[in-house]
Amino acid sequence: MLQIRELDARMAQQHLPQLADVLRDCVEGGASVNFMWPFTQADAEAFFAKVIDNWGDRILLAAFEEDRLIGTVQIIPATPPNQPHRADIAKLLVHRSARGKGVAQRLMEEVETVSRRIGKTLLVLDTVTGGTAERLYLRLGWTIAGVIPNYCVFPDGRLCGTTIFWKQLT
Repeated sequence: MLQIRELDARMAQQHLPQLADVLRDCVEGGASVNFMWPFTQADAEAFFAKVIDNWGDRILLAAFEEDRLIGTVQIIPATPPNQPHRADIAKLLVHRSARGKGVAQRLMEEVETVSRRIGKTLLVLDTVTGGTAERLYLRLGWTIAGVIPNYCVFPDGRLCGTTIFWKQLT
């Protein structure tokens, strides 16, 4: 049974190895999520340790199947004073062994629920152009703001475009 939970700092610390495993698996699988090969479990743990050290800058959601953490996404509500209604969405990650089960969709649905609860009415994110996440966001009613060609690189060094999305919450 799939459960989506909002983690506090203590819970994130407790699940640090599992959070890192999901990130490491995604990067090993070629996901363009800011990291390059080689990328180790220690690298992934260092990333999430920094997230925990800066707690309050973001909200961390995690997907669990039984007791196994299989996915995560972050809501970044800390915006400039003239954007109190907006949040950025980052690092939607699902372990490759758990893909195709609706995990990403459930995480994104919870993103909307939590964002509404904290008073956010506009969400923005970016993703690799032409990837499976892009199709997910379109299915979930997100709108393409634009595409930036050759914006970043995959972990193996190949260039990739980035699609910028937004969604107005009602």
